[in-house]
Amino acid sequence: MSKLFSVIVSTYNSESLLEKVLIGFNNQTYQNFELIVADDGSNHKTSNLIKKIKPSVFYRIIHVWHTDKGFQKTIILNKAIAKSNGIYIVFTDGDCIPRSDFLEVHNKFKQKGYFLSGGYFKLDKVLSSLITKDDILSGRCFKYSWLKQKGLSDSIKNIKILSNLFFSQILNSLTPTRPSWNGHNSSGWRKDIININGFDERMKYGGEDRELGERLINNRIKPKQIRFSAICLHLYHERNYVNEYSWNQNNIIRKATKSNNKIWTNYGLVKEKN
Repeated sequence: MSKLFSVIVSTYNSESLLEKVLIGFNNQTYQNFELIVADDGSNHKTSNLIKKIKPSVFYRIIHVWHTDKGFQKTIILNKAIAKSNGIYIVFTDGDCIPRSDFLEVHNKFKQKGYFLSGGYFKLDKVLSSLITKDDILSGRCFKYSWLKQKGLSDSIKNIKILSNLFFSQILNSLTPTRPSWNGHNSSGWRKDIININGFDERMKYGGEDRELGERLINNRIKPKQIRFSAICLHLYHERNYVNEYSWNQNNIIRKATKSNNKIWTNYGLVKEKN
């Protein structure tokens, strides 16, 4: 148990996408993990999926759910953290299928005093719908040739799929994108996340994940880039929860975090620091 990972997967009424993600985690080369579904108020279809898939996967699934009161991702993520048993936590979303070496990469690059910042490979609506269970388990949906055959457009971003282990580490060091905490592909030590009181529950959609990373950095936990090494496929879906007001409110909180060098939030796992 001392090396156990906790994988926290956020979801909301997207059971068809979540099923593909859970299949992807059943194909991992690193297998010492539990998986916590952080469910932001989905209907019964998600719980039915989890009940159906539990007997067919090797890993333990914990379903953490609360009543739907709009976008409350930070609250459900904190509830999932509280339920976690691992010494190290990997965060991803229920629309991101992990490649078979996804957790192996996080395990390889984890380091005391650091958190890991990954990325994703975004698919369009048609490609997302074409991926089957067999495509995930065989790994062919992560192959450039397969994606190209199915209609993948030419783009410099395709280099993520084309790069090998050696080349990906070179790209990690050369990319101008700064490593940050993101909801689809990041990881860190559980104690480091507890030490900053988890996610700020005032925050709705828009930078809510990055704010946690900014407090980690303020607490001298450094970011490490693995965006070209830890690969997951981002499946297409609508984003009806996006609005300008929440972005503006979140930016006010993030500005205060940066300007005041804040480490702790009073609106996190515990609501006041004793």
